[in-house]
Amino acid sequence: MALQGTTDIAERARQSASEGDWQAAFRLFMGLDADGSLDPSDLPLLAEVAYAAGHLDVTITAWERVHAACRAEGDPAAAAGAAARVAMHLLFDTALMGPVRGWLARAERLLEGRADCPAHAWHAVVRAYERLLSGDHDGARQWADRSVEVGSKMAPAAAAIGQVARARLLLIDGDVDAGLSLLHEVGVATTAGDLDPLSTGVVYCELVCALQGIAQYDLAEEWTEVMERWCQSHAIGSLHGRCRVHRAEILRLRGRCDEAEAEAMTACEELRPYLRREMGWPLSELGQIRLRRGDTAGAERALFEALQVGWDPQPGLAAVQLSLGNATTAAEMIRDALDRPVPIPSKERPPNTGLQRAPLLAAQVEIEIAEGEIERARAAAEELEHIADRFRSRALAATAALARGRVRLADGEAAEAREHLAEALRTWGEIGAPYEVAETRRELGRAYLALGLEHQARIEVEAARALFREIAGSPNQAVADVHPSAAGADPLNRLVCEGDYWAITFAGSTVRVRDRKGIRYLARLVAEPGRELHVLDLVAWERDGALAGGPAEARSVAIVEGDAGPMLDDEAKNAYKRRLEEIDADLEEARAFGDVGRASQAEAERTFLVRELSRAFGLGGRSRKALATSERARVAVTRALRSAIERVSEHHRALGEHLDQAVRTGTHCSYRSEPDIARWQVLPCGSAPSA
Repeated sequence: MALQGTTDIAERARQSASEGDWQAAFRLFMGLDADGSLDPSDLPLLAEVAYAAGHLDVTITAWERVHAACRAEGDPAAAAGAAARVAMHLLFDTALMGPVRGWLARAERLLEGRADCPAHAWHAVVRAYERLLSGDHDGARQWADRSVEVGSKMAPAAAAIGQVARARLLLIDGDVDAGLSLLHEVGVATTAGDLDPLSTGVVYCELVCALQGIAQYDLAEEWTEVMERWCQSHAIGSLHGRCRVHRAEILRLRGRCDEAEAEAMTACEELRPYLRREMGWPLSELGQIRLRRGDTAGAERALFEALQVGWDPQPGLAAVQLSLGNATTAAEMIRDALDRPVPIPSKERPPNTGLQRAPLLAAQVEIEIAEGEIERARAAAEELEHIADRFRSRALAATAALARGRVRLADGEAAEAREHLAEALRTWGEIGAPYEVAETRRELGRAYLALGLEHQARIEVEAARALFREIAGSPNQAVADVHPSAAGADPLNRLVCEGDYWAITFAGSTVRVRDRKGIRYLARLVAEPGRELHVLDLVAWERDGALAGGPAEARSVAIVEGDAGPMLDDEAKNAYKRRLEEIDADLEEARAFGDVGRASQAEAERTFLVRELSRAFGLGGRSRKALATSERARVAVTRALRSAIERVSEHHRALGEHLDQAVRTGTHCSYRSEPDIARWQVLPCGSAPSA
């Protein structure tokens, strides 16, 4: 009977997987695995299901187990294929190159001297990306060719990904026409639907990354739309989140920053179970969007979080410092980023070539001019122009023209500056990039003013202001600095603490509701519209009484008492330890061969993992408990917010309906609304509204 029950559960798990019910399939398979009843033949399916359900460590562990089982059974080709799968997930989702190289070496030893098989193609394509992300473009080219050669005969998915690697290498070499042609060819072939979902998503994502890396935004937008349509019904795992980041990048370019921020915040939430250091990618995008909206504090928060996970968030952090008036700090940051680039391997960003330096150089021109270092600005503009000439992108050309115009204006050559700025304005307008148009119009207004043409200057400055307002979406201090007329505007709505009650004014009507946790959470959210706040931030802020008054008892911290289990479960901690051992082996080998670059990369990866593990362990190696992290806090904060909104609705139906639509709950909470509604003034106890 027990055997029959196990068979039934396994069949239900397989059926759930075939229907795309990943969570149900995962629970069933993990239950079988826990009691030792999982059929080894189901391990590859468990790996797929776990990935789709958001359990990357389980996916990698499952493939490691397949590798061990195949070796024990004397099937080296299958063992090599499993090793290549481990390496692929480590590369695409963790970007930890030491472990990637270790697993590729295992596959190589098993495949040595054997006839070509699909495992050869998968090993070759992962090796091609490992070499590409390590800066060995010649080696990457050879392995990409090998993956296409073998894959075209027996592993079409590996061949398709190998073709994208080939195209990216052509683009890096400056052979733009050939690279774009190959990208288009593989993209069109992929739309036929012959590849598995994961491989299809990788091809689309890589294709868009390559196009955005060389600032071919029109093409990137077209393929992002293709990827979006495909994702709606086929994407698994991290592919939904990756697609959202690409969409956010395009929306940011198009000046639709409200929508872009929503996409970026959702992407952050969806990608957290998968990405490690590459979480810096969506976080940096979120920071760039907020900078364009004038939300300097929100931008700094997102960019600093990207820095904390080991990402290089420049030029964003330098731009934040410049916007705060700290030109010297900004200049130091941008010079350091250019002189000492952080070796972060990522398939989501261009390698350390002119393509990676271009945005840094564009930022340096503006920053050095603000610092009074015109010669440094001129050198940056000249290098940027060479990069634009090499890669023949209209966006790069417009960026270079804007930089030239800024330098000429700083030199006092207003007439020459006007010509370069007019060129940049035309190109940005054709591309459809309103923020860049606004920046260029602002500089053009300064050039006209220097030429004594005050009427033309006023026209350009007012046009720039209108665009900045439209892009910002909702008023904030940074936008007010650009648009002085907005600085004194009275908020439409108020939320004022009056001891045991809060007075809430909305749409001209004021109501009073009793003080409670949910109202304080609401106060924090509406005070920072669009900001994504982790539930633990809300709990800690409410606990410390940062805004609301009243007795300490009213700010009970029961929510964070208790034990929700360890921050990392035993399986995850063991996986981290294995990765650490693999990195140590890679570091030892790099030192033995005198490979300074590889050793530096391995040391950085070791530092990152040690920091991650230290967060999960307390004194004496005891596991730190996750107290209210995520689930307990999420449930309690959501319940408090929804209860507060229901109470508000009893007194002010329109406001209750508005909050019900505008407040988003989950592990990260936010308040999002239309610009003319999202303007709130929040006053703590003891404060009075300004006159």
